[in-house]
Amino acid sequence: MRSSRIAGRRAAAAASAVLAAVALAGCDAGGAGSILDKSTLRIGVKADQPGLGLKRPDGTFEGFDVDVARYVAGRLGFAEEDITFVETPSSVREQALQERRVDMIVATYSITAGRKTKVTFAGPYYVAHQDTLVRAGDGAVRNVRDLSGRRLCKVTGSNSWRRVTEERKVPARLVETSSYSDCVNRLLSGELDAVSTDDLILAGFAARYGDRVKIINAPISDEKYGIGLHKGDIDGCEAINTALTQMYQDGTARRLLDKWFGRTSLRTNPYVPQFEGCG
Repeated sequence: MRSSRIAGRRAAAAASAVLAAVALAGCDAGGAGSILDKSTLRIGVKADQPGLGLKRPDGTFEGFDVDVARYVAGRLGFAEEDITFVETPSSVREQALQERRVDMIVATYSITAGRKTKVTFAGPYYVAHQDTLVRAGDGAVRNVRDLSGRRLCKVTGSNSWRRVTEERKVPARLVETSSYSDCVNRLLSGELDAVSTDDLILAGFAARYGDRVKIINAPISDEKYGIGLHKGDIDGCEAINTALTQMYQDGTARRLLDKWFGRTSLRTNPYVPQFEGCG
């Protein structure tokens, strides 16, 4: 049964002329092998981000990223019992792929030029926008410039803080933490003044903590969430892009965005993003 599903995935990929051309041009040149040849699938997700990737008390995972991963895996021909979700914090995403602990990552993984040297990205499956979360009673922070001199969270393995202190040269006081859940806990306890990262991440925390926090609604960048694959898996990347297109065209993307963020003030975009390309 599994061998027939693998053959089916390969047959579907070969049916595309574009895929065939890319494959002949040197697909999987790095010897990584393709996700399409797997019989089981280990997917890296976050475990501490409400609305995106959260580990339940029973050990299962939930959230927008988790649902996107399930949809894509299903489109690639993997049955539910063939999928294992693996907790993958920001600080170890590239390492987890390189060491083959996971086969793909769907974990608020922004596509950047630096990361593309180590990872092949499909997508993006969504384009978020970096914004800032503060305590509900803080009226002094209305835009990124107001973070000057304030204690700003710096999550290990994340690039969000760089957009504030390096790209925009705002002299915030960086406080390093291991995760965004730790950031928000410190924000609520008064140890931090602000958390600046993707609006989908912030919306998940805002939904959880209600009137204790607020998003300032002053976005500063586009964050293209990609699906990370082993470097060189062009076949898998193209097949995933096809699945993502279907996800938007059949209404699944809109339904999932509404499911996880419909009760927040966040405006989501239910239209298929422009893909980066797999080369």
